[in-house]
Amino acid sequence: MAYLASGCNPRQQPAQTLDKPNIVLIMGDDIGFSDLACFGGEIPTPNLDRLAREGIRFRQFYNMSKCETTRSVMLTGHYTGDDRSISMAEVLRANGYYTIHSGKEHFMKWVPKSAYAHNVFHQSYTFWGANEFLIPPDSTFERPFILNGEELHARDLYHHGKQFYKTDAFTDFALDKLKERQNAQAPFFLYLPYGAAHYPLQARTEDIEKFKGKYRVGWDKLRQKRYEKMIELGILDQKFALSEATSNINKFRGHPNGDLERRAKIPLYSPWEELSDAEKNELDLEMAVFAAMVHRMDYNIGRVLAYLDSTHLLDNTLVMYLSDNGSCPYDSNRDFDFAPGVAEGYRTLSAAWANMGNTPFRYFKQFGHEGGAHTHFIASWPQAIQPGQITNQPAHLVDIFPTLLDVAGLEYPASIRNRASLPLHGQSMLPIFQGKVRLAPAQIVSGYQDRFRMFRQGDWKIVNTNGEGWELYNLSSDLTEMHDLAGEMPEKLNELKQSLQTWEASLPGGKAEL
Repeated sequence: MAYLASGCNPRQQPAQTLDKPNIVLIMGDDIGFSDLACFGGEIPTPNLDRLAREGIRFRQFYNMSKCETTRSVMLTGHYTGDDRSISMAEVLRANGYYTIHSGKEHFMKWVPKSAYAHNVFHQSYTFWGANEFLIPPDSTFERPFILNGEELHARDLYHHGKQFYKTDAFTDFALDKLKERQNAQAPFFLYLPYGAAHYPLQARTEDIEKFKGKYRVGWDKLRQKRYEKMIELGILDQKFALSEATSNINKFRGHPNGDLERRAKIPLYSPWEELSDAEKNELDLEMAVFAAMVHRMDYNIGRVLAYLDSTHLLDNTLVMYLSDNGSCPYDSNRDFDFAPGVAEGYRTLSAAWANMGNTPFRYFKQFGHEGGAHTHFIASWPQAIQPGQITNQPAHLVDIFPTLLDVAGLEYPASIRNRASLPLHGQSMLPIFQGKVRLAPAQIVSGYQDRFRMFRQGDWKIVNTNGEGWELYNLSSDLTEMHDLAGEMPEKLNELKQSLQTWEASLPGGKAEL
């Protein structure tokens, strides 16, 4: 546990509420579509694999391809909104749910402060954006942890006699708060947005040792193995080709100062066999630390599941897991004197490893291409979801808010702050959970800002590449976006561009706020 030792009095328990499921919403950070074992990866994720076996996996689920846009849209149910946008936690709390937020917080400017964690959750332990994972007791850090609205510093953290590690700490807090209300009859909503595996690459030594040497085989062979495993698992149809690595490496972001010769290689792809032994060793360690971070997250998810099992709560608990965006290729390394993994270091993942994480897709975090916007999504609820399902129905994280209202039997408020409320932009996924065919979304939108915008209607998708121009894809035959049809089908391209403009005009604030 890693929060202030005093001043943590639990607030008054809500009134008894029956026949509503508990809800656990878990989010990974910068974890690619294929990084989980149950989606084709080699990183052991036995607890997420369990949720996948016992529930449903989505083959076409979308986020907003960036940290703050994803969280803003998911928690409010609005692609963009105004002061009438409220958090899902506010509605659940008003209807008898005990609410806990333990993990990352990051919002766009349009999200009202009233929707921030300390204003809507009974208990909240958060940080903003990104900060360190390994924090010695005598250290400092740039962005403090926030406990129920109050800033904490390193001297305020305590560790139950164990090394502080952020992923463990947020799980400790979540479990402590669940145990405090163990005998209460009210259902709970636990929002657990881990920081893993966002940079900096920092992991516990014993976890890194599990993976050192396993990535010496290189990104080329492992990417091919992931692709083949995805087909074997039924995550990917074999008709979709594996995109070429040379077309996947980011070219649009600069580097921090210093070590320019070394930094010049970070966003580039090179065939693994052309690298020197020294380079292979360094890159093996880099990916080993990333794998250790994902594995530690999965271990902590297992701790939550074990608690729910032991208290006989799991059967009536809806557990959902997704990532906020695709894997991140950007060079935010601060000092190459420190190796990835250690507390003193602030290292980031090389683009070719991020490309492997986003197998079989092109591009990365921020992009509206599938590599940035296409996430794994798992939902498990033993009382309501049949095990072992894989669905091809498209969905988006904007659908999570209406889904939670649906499963809890609640209505969205008709008015907010004495004005008619903004309708939620998504629709419930409960029919999909139940094995039914849901009405397809009118549109799916992603991509960070207008220069990376993605707009999908049916199987057709347009996507902007850093403002360089629109591309057009038919995802039913080309999910990996290998064949741009913009030049061949200008009428279809213009049709979707017009639909996007019409949709943007309907938003509060328009596209400038999206």
